[in-house]
Amino acid sequence: MAKRSNALKKESPRPAAPKKKRAALEAVAGDDTDPTPMSLDRIIHERLRLAIVSALAVNEVLTFNELKAMLETSDGNLSVHARKLEEAGYVTCRKGFDGRIPRTEYRLSAAGRRALERYISHMEALIRRVGGE
Repeated sequence: MAKRSNALKKESPRPAAPKKKRAALEAVAGDDTDPTPMSLDRIIHERLRLAIVSALAVNEVLTFNELKAMLETSDGNLSVHARKLEEAGYVTCRKGFDGRIPRTEYRLSAAGRRALERYISHMEALIRRVGGE
């Protein structure tokens, strides 16, 4: 059986965004080390992590099971993303027992609240620039 060469695969070029929209996207989409005020926080930008932080912003504390049900995700997926937020200092995690049943509680940290507020501001700025306001 002959091997397929990946070199033969051609990628279709993406159409370029209009100049105004491209400039707005470039102004917002920096990398994690970009110190400019308009760089997106890549930690929060991921869909499930944004959902976790948003849920914790309106609830003082949520258990692992409450978050899992609210976000309709699996144990493993929630665990991985919550740990990433914890490592970034955006959420705090407290593990304990309720009788003999393990209980994990999450809270949004002050740094997490500031990061969410910055993220929302960045997205609003992007929407204004793309929308032409």
